[in-house]
Amino acid sequence: MAMSKREPGEKPKSPAKPQSRPQSGDSRRAALAGLIIAAVILGVGLWLARSLTAASKMQDCLMSGRTNCNVIEPAR
Repeated sequence: MAMSKREPGEKPKSPAKPQSRPQSGDSRRAALAGLIIAAVILGVGLWLARSLTAASKMQDCLMSGRTNCNVIEPAR
């Protein structure tokens, strides 16, 4: 590879960098979309954890040979 010669005291040329900045509205919209997606994933995760916990408790009760494993809701 041949390198071009430069004069003494001349600064090396750096690749041109575009000076465009993203619009602030676009970045806010993307951040808001990410926040909403994260909240939905968190909600689904909590729902799934509760469902799996309830199913596990029911399975443990049934595997122990009990026949009255239904959840009894207290009267209000």
